[in-house]
Amino acid sequence: MTKDINRIIDELHIYEKKVLNAFEQLGSRLSPEEVVESQKMDIKAVMSAAGSLESKGLITVDKKVDEVISLSSVGKLYAEQGLPERRMLKVLSENDALPMGEITKKASLDKSESKIAIGWLMKKRWAVIDKGTVKITEDGKKAIGKGEDDELLLDKLLETQKMMLFNPSKLVQRGYDLLVKRKGLIDVKKTTQHTLVITEKGMEILEVGIDLVDAATQLTHSQLKTGEWKSLQYRGYDIQAEYPEFYPGKMHPLRRIVEEIRDIFLNLGFTESRGPILESAFWNFDCLFQPQDHAAREMQDTFYIKNPQHTKLPETDLVTKVGQAHENGGKTGSEGWGYIWDEDVARQSVLRTHTTGVSARFLSENQPPLKMFSVGRVFRRETITYKHLPEFHQVEGIVAGDEVNFRNLLGILKEFYKKLGFEVRFRPAYFPYTYLSTECEIYLPEKESWIELGGAGMFRPEVLEPLGVETPVAAFGLGIERLAMIRLGIKDIRMLYKSDIGWLRKLPITQGVDLTD
Repeated sequence: MTKDINRIIDELHIYEKKVLNAFEQLGSRLSPEEVVESQKMDIKAVMSAAGSLESKGLITVDKKVDEVISLSSVGKLYAEQGLPERRMLKVLSENDALPMGEITKKASLDKSESKIAIGWLMKKRWAVIDKGTVKITEDGKKAIGKGEDDELLLDKLLETQKMMLFNPSKLVQRGYDLLVKRKGLIDVKKTTQHTLVITEKGMEILEVGIDLVDAATQLTHSQLKTGEWKSLQYRGYDIQAEYPEFYPGKMHPLRRIVEEIRDIFLNLGFTESRGPILESAFWNFDCLFQPQDHAAREMQDTFYIKNPQHTKLPETDLVTKVGQAHENGGKTGSEGWGYIWDEDVARQSVLRTHTTGVSARFLSENQPPLKMFSVGRVFRRETITYKHLPEFHQVEGIVAGDEVNFRNLLGILKEFYKKLGFEVRFRPAYFPYTYLSTECEIYLPEKESWIELGGAGMFRPEVLEPLGVETPVAAFGLGIERLAMIRLGIKDIRMLYKSDIGWLRKLPITQGVDLTD
């Protein structure tokens, strides 16, 4: 035990020694101010040393928080002149009933004070209002000349200036409860008192004795050069002490998953492309063979922009071919949608609802063979819930070439999900701009269930022919937030956008780790 005590003494900082020395001089219970006075220390140094001593079990720090109340300028005025409802009650005591406008005037109250007075007259049951007339009640008659708890507390505060709320009387507590319901009548300030108390272990330290010598914790160049370091007394270090937690800067988990997806496609030989967030309905819908009366194009699903309300269309030849594909199928052999296509509808400005427009633009500017992907934000008129947001991220990709087929598409998607650590399966689906079409589902072992994560398919001829593409094109797209929720083990999508520093700090730094652990 003595060996342990000596080790603790050896590890004490000079400020800790001084605080313990104050106990030896003054007693077992001290205020920080008494230590400051006896040891000629700064109050911050005393509290810092006290915290360290408490962590070592040598002292305890008792903390008592008191509330001190005092009158504001408005509270002082009401204490001197009376509360608005009291002044109104006084007028009522002489008349029993008066119209609201007249009683306000006789009580010398302004409009705001009158509302306050009427409200509190009703709360205290001193009066009732009947067809614009304020009438005194029996409770109101009894209250004449008798101060209520809030009024008595106002009088007491006017006399004493300040009052501690530690263990208040019932009268003070009732008065306080009423006054805090009003804004700006009383000021409440919290005061904290600390008491330092030495423990048995601390007393053992004092019995052994401490030397008030400042031990060295680091060496200077001069001390090393002159050899002074040989004669210094050194402070010991507790190698078992807990180290502080560090929270280094790191990439946001959603951004990390986006970068992981980007790396996968780049390593698979894809080229990354980007497109505008503000898009024309032509590239967002029409070029993808989505009919102009499709439900997804309604205001309930799409954000339409007022300024600019319209955008420019691409070259006339492409616009004409897209219109023909909608009306009669163009040169594809299809019947199209069988309606008259409207250029003005195609000119509408929208916030893109998917990134597939990037794929269409890329195909119009590049010749197959090609592999392209894009990652970006998309927007839909969704109600914010635990699983839906009006703004989210989507990754989109296409593969075009003479030999590309539906089996190639499934193989690419299997490889992609495998690199993310998921088992995937496919089931038939319908999309206006692909055929064959499929939805991708991944397996969740902990839930023993499958969840849909994206759609894919082969672009229809009605999409490709206007763009001048003669080879098959496989396309896919998936939402990233739902994937992030699975990887991060969260059930509310809004968590991805909350500034929850505690949650963010707990997430690992390393890129590509299994975040569900």
